[in-house]
Amino acid sequence: MSDDIQPTHDVVVIGAGSTGENVADYAHQGGLSVALVEADLVGGDCSYWACMPSKALLRSPEVVSAARAVNGARQAVTGELNVPAVLSRRDSFTSHWDDAGQAAWVEGIGVELVRGSGRLVGERQVEVSGTDGTSRRLVAREAVVVCTGSEPVMPPVTGLADARAWTTKEATSAKTVPARLAILGGGVAGCEMATAWCALGAREVSILEQEPTLLSSYEPEAGRRLADALSARGVAVRTGVRVERVSREDGQGPVSLGLGDGTTLVADELVVATGRQPRTESLGLEAVQLEPGSWLEVDDGCRVTSVAEGWLYAAGDVNHRSLLTHMGKYQARICGDAITARTRGEPAEPTPWSPYAATADKAAIPQVVYSDPEVAAVGLTEAQAAQRGLPVASVDYELGDVAGAALYADGYAGWAKLVVDTDREVLLGATFVGPAVAELLHAATVAIVGEVPLSRLWHAVPSYPTISEVWLRLLEAWRRRD
Repeated sequence: MSDDIQPTHDVVVIGAGSTGENVADYAHQGGLSVALVEADLVGGDCSYWACMPSKALLRSPEVVSAARAVNGARQAVTGELNVPAVLSRRDSFTSHWDDAGQAAWVEGIGVELVRGSGRLVGERQVEVSGTDGTSRRLVAREAVVVCTGSEPVMPPVTGLADARAWTTKEATSAKTVPARLAILGGGVAGCEMATAWCALGAREVSILEQEPTLLSSYEPEAGRRLADALSARGVAVRTGVRVERVSREDGQGPVSLGLGDGTTLVADELVVATGRQPRTESLGLEAVQLEPGSWLEVDDGCRVTSVAEGWLYAAGDVNHRSLLTHMGKYQARICGDAITARTRGEPAEPTPWSPYAATADKAAIPQVVYSDPEVAAVGLTEAQAAQRGLPVASVDYELGDVAGAALYADGYAGWAKLVVDTDREVLLGATFVGPAVAELLHAATVAIVGEVPLSRLWHAVPSYPTISEVWLRLLEAWRRRD
C-alpha cells in the first residue's frame, strides 16, 4: 500500500452476517477500530432466511408431535396446528425482516456500520457502493476480512432458470402453505423443509434426491431411517432419481418436473436445495489476483493463503471449510483475536490447538438436522474414517431400548452409532437419530475434541433414566464386540 493512501480503520469486514458480526466484535474488543460493510440485512441469512425461521417453523409441529407420543398427553391434543400463528411466530424471530435491532447492536459496540456493497480495489482497500448511490473508499491498517457467505446453487437443469423456483430463502419465508411442494435435494435443508411444510398442511410433499439415500454425507443408516419416517408421514421420498427438465408456463401456475425414470411430477412450488456456492462474484477478487466467484482458501488462522503479506482473511461459508453458522462464528472468534494479537506483536501463528487456529472444522464438526426424527452427528462417518486410512471399527445401539427414551415417548424409535479409532481407542465420530437427540451431541463433540479414551468415558456416568444412558450401552457394546 503506497504511503499516500491513509487508513480509515484498523480492520474492514465485508459482510455483516453472524460471522462478520463476530469478527468485528472480537477485533473491536481487542482495541481495534472496525468498519462493518453490509448491502443487505445486518445479521445475514441465519437471522432471516435460514437457521432462525426454519427452526421456528419446525418447533411448533415438534411440540405437538412430542405430546401425541405420550399417553395421557395425547388426549389433551384435541386440535390442529394454528398455521397463521406458527407463521406469525416465525416472523417474530426474523424481526419481520427488519434489521434495526441488529444494526443498533453493531453501532452500540463501537463498530461503524457502512451500508453498501463492498468490493476489493487494491491492497487493504475496499470500495463501498452505498445504498444511497454514494461511493466511499475504506482502507484497513491491519486486515480486510471477507465474510460474504454463500448462496444457493441453481443446477443446470433444462428450464429451471425460468421456472421461478424457490430457494431455501423463499421456503423459509413463505406466507402461505403450498398445496403441492416438490423439493430438489435430500440434504439438510431439503429434509427440514419437507418436515416443516408437511406438518404445516401441504397436501403433497416430494423429495427428489439423486443419491441412493437422504443425507448422503451422513451415516447411510441415518438417511434410511429418516426416509422411512418421512414416508410414514406422507412425504414421497424418491432417491436415486434425477430431474432432467422443469417447465412452468410464463413462470406462473404449476411446475412440471420431468424425471430420469420417465415419470413427471407436478407441484405448485419447487424448492431447490442442491448446495451452495461462494458469494464472491462481485467482490473484486481480480484486484488481488484471485478468481471472481471462487471459494477463498485459508490457513487455520483464516488468512487467505494466496495473498501476499497476510492482510486478507476469509471466515465462514466463503472459505468452504464448514458451511454452518456455528462453525462460521467459531472461525470468526479465532480470526478477530488473531488479528488483534498480531497488531500487538504477539505470536499468533495457527499451530494446532492454539487459540488462533480453527481446527475443529477438520474433524469435529457438529451438525443437527431438525427433522422428525432429529439427526445429530459430529466427526467422521465410518466410511470417511476408512477413506483416511484410519484403523476403525464401530458399534451401534437402538435408542428405543434405553429406559430414558422409552419414558420420553411411547414407542420411541431411534438409533446411535460410535466410530472408534481402534489403535488409540478414542472416538472419531458419533451419530444419533431420534426425538430430542440434538441434546446428546455436545457430549460427543467434547469427547472427540478432547480425544477422551474410551477407558475414561466409562467413568462419565450417565444419569438414570435419561436418553444419555445410550452412552453406557454403546460402551458396553464396544466391550462385547469381539
